Amino acid sequence: MLRLLKSLFLLALLVALGVAAAGWWWLERPLPLATPTVDLVIEPGTVPRAVARAVRDAGVDVEPELLYAWFRVSGQAPQIKAGNYEVERGITPRRLLDKLARGEEALRAVTLVEGWNIRQVRAALAKGDQLKPDTRDLADTDLMKLLGREGVHPEGRFFPDTYTYAKGSSDTAVLKRAMRAMDKRLAQAWARRAPDVAVKTPEEALVLASIVEKETGKAADRTMIASVFHNRLRTGMPLQTDPTVIYGMGAAFNGNLRKVDLQADTPWNTYTRPGLPPTPIAMPGKASLLAAVQPAPGKFLYFVAKGDGASQFSATLDEHNRAVNRYQRGQ
Repeated sequence: MLRLLKSLFLLALLVALGVAAAGWWWLERPLPLATPTVDLVIEPGTVPRAVARAVRDAGVDVEPELLYAWFRVSGQAPQIKAGNYEVERGITPRRLLDKLARGEEALRAVTLVEGWNIRQVRAALAKGDQLKPDTRDLADTDLMKLLGREGVHPEGRFFPDTYTYAKGSSDTAVLKRAMRAMDKRLAQAWARRAPDVAVKTPEEALVLASIVEKETGKAADRTMIASVFHNRLRTGMPLQTDPTVIYGMGAAFNGNLRKVDLQADTPWNTYTRPGLPPTPIAMPGKASLLAAVQPAPGKFLYFVAKGDGASQFSATLDEHNRAVNRYQRGQ
């Protein structure tokens, strides 16, 4: 009898070891996929058993009950997160559960570039990989209403940065993040403003920062360019900055700014109208936001491009005319 019991125990042990080995082999074996990559969507509130079925339905050749049993045995079933996932060829049941428990969604990215205007922003979002274009057909006014900023002009309201998003996300969510980021960056810059700045509100700082962004060819010149505009605002001198004129021309600008364009009045023509334009003209980055509220000291009123990206600054019109002759006319 003792010998029989030992034999039965040994047999049971061998069976258990065999089951364990088979389980380990299954956990580490790549799952067959219908295509090299399958899309798996887990809706909020989906229970683990339904998740296992969703994996099968997405195109993974696996027995749902077996996968569900693994979810339960692992203890990670309650950690499975809703989201949009990409399941790639070579993934194992163990790695699949880790992906779902960690919420490793399929991420994409869109980059909004410093100096872009709202048309360029919306064009980039329309081309975003796997980004739902929910705002594509909205007018700018309707877009801002959707974002909770009814009556606010969209120009300059979004912070230039690279934004990641889950596959299948709405462009509305990306815009809201970019808008909140600009709100935060502008508030931080305004809190650090110099005591004698010529801009009186965060809104004016944002407008000036957008001009600095478009006028800056060399990063080291930002605060000097901002200083020129602050000095002009203090003295009542027109800003006379070409990027604002170009912005006011909109689609009519063909790349060639003529004297007649400088004389054509629009709300953004800083040759024909004093002070700041009514709205930003582009998205300023962090450096331009800070330059707008922390201009360099000095009495410069003019600057001209030197041809190498940098600018030459002058305090008087005579100095400026000499700089123009030297750097733009070669005299």
